[in-house]
Amino acid sequence: MDLHNTQNIHRCVAEGIGTFWLTFAGCGSAVIAAAFPDVGIGLLGVSLAFGLSVLTMAYAIGHISGCHLNPAVTVGLAAGGRFPKQDILPYVVSQVLGAIIAAAALYAIATGSPAFDLAKGFAANGYGAHSPGQYSMMSGFIAEVVLTMMFLFIIMGATHGKAPFGFAPIAIGLGLTLIHLVGIPITNTSVNPARSTGPALFAGGWALAQLWMFWVAPLVGGALGGILYRWLSEEPSAQVTGVTPPAPAE
Repeated sequence: MDLHNTQNIHRCVAEGIGTFWLTFAGCGSAVIAAAFPDVGIGLLGVSLAFGLSVLTMAYAIGHISGCHLNPAVTVGLAAGGRFPKQDILPYVVSQVLGAIIAAAALYAIATGSPAFDLAKGFAANGYGAHSPGQYSMMSGFIAEVVLTMMFLFIIMGATHGKAPFGFAPIAIGLGLTLIHLVGIPITNTSVNPARSTGPALFAGGWALAQLWMFWVAPLVGGALGGILYRWLSEEPSAQVTGVTPPAPAE
């Protein structure tokens, strides 16, 4: 990717902003609103917040960057032949920076409440003693691989040229909601290394020690999902880059 090209800079900035929104809105719903007295949104509300963050950004920046918001999605799309491999690193760096800035903003807000307790995890992902349901490392690893694989499968299909036009953000957003409904009790649901990295940097300790799994498992699952869908549907379909290819000359 040529970062001297204004369009490419816009794509990276869009990915940073989009990942900021996913992390801030999704993790923010968990940290601030999930257990709010009497009216807390709980597991269902947090799941919807993550799904809605992707749905809204897909409509906002899908035409600019493709709206990946997730290193596992970027790698999975590349593995599925739907994203240029040379653009992976700039996208991933932008996504991670966006997530870290979001976590910093969320931390600044959350610490303004006397009820805030960083020891509760700050929406970080974990396994074993730090899994919401005390699930083992192996259970968490398998869950993260499977859930990310299916997420990529949904994305590859929803953005395929033969899918109903204009509905991809809805399918992808609802897919992420469903993934969180399943995964929150197991690992607090990552399926996104950038989303995991931001909160882990502030939670520190165990969250940083376990962060490796929330890079490895989603990246493996994303690549598997992209490869599997490409095997099922080898027909050419559009690159998920936000860049509209030029019309063929007549």
